[in-house]
Amino acid sequence: MLHVNARNGGDGRRHFLATNVEVLVSADDGEDAICVVEHRVPAGDSPPLHVHRDEDETFVILEGRVRFLVGDEVFVLPAGAAAVAPKGIAHSYRAESPEGARFLTVTRGSDFETLVKTIGQRTGSTALPPRVEVTPEMAEGLAAACAANAIDIVGPPLT
Repeated sequence: MLHVNARNGGDGRRHFLATNVEVLVSADDGEDAICVVEHRVPAGDSPPLHVHRDEDETFVILEGRVRFLVGDEVFVLPAGAAAVAPKGIAHSYRAESPEGARFLTVTRGSDFETLVKTIGQRTGSTALPPRVEVTPEMAEGLAAACAANAIDIVGPPLT
């Protein structure tokens, strides 16, 4: 059976942390459990350094420039480039371009997708969420939600 995401015909966009995301292909859509998520991120956005226990994470940059830390390697990807953060290796990114960035993440499995759907807030827009100061309680809640989805936070965001 062919599954087609007709933009907003699927599960919809969400504000996820400081980003706007949409699950374009769900792990449930095919036998190989491939998941594709589109991210729109503001300049300077960086999630905490983290490790996926069960999923490699592939990044495909569509717009902007994004700096990555994967293990001990640091590199900047322009639009059109791609990189893999293997499972078990600590990684993070930081949007370096003034206009922010837009990219895809591709995983095989539903851990990251489930996290996005669990803590993301539905929105009908591609606009970014307002910036918020992260409280210790918010950080603890994120760490718990990540751990429940086989993702471990192991350090701070990139600066």
